Amino acid sequence: MGSLTGYFERIAYKPEYFIGDRVFGTWNGIPFVGSVGNDRDWGDGPKVSIGVDLPIMFEGEAHRIIVVKHEQIKLLKEFE
Repeated sequence: MGSLTGYFERIAYKPEYFIGDRVFGTWNGIPFVGSVGNDRDWGDGPKVSIGVDLPIMFEGEAHRIIVVKHEQIKLLKEFE
């Protein structure tokens, strides 16, 4: 009999980004920089929640947390 750990390692979603990773990208055509909250499968595909550094005004509302697909973001690299 196998263990539950082995079972979930085989079938569970493996994240590409981890909590605290710095990322940049665009959301509804607006550029942003922020930190990853979580990366999980939301039922309609994997998405990443991001706490943005500066609020984004969109359709009259200020958004401080956004949810984007992996194609919309990239890791922010350190510059020397």
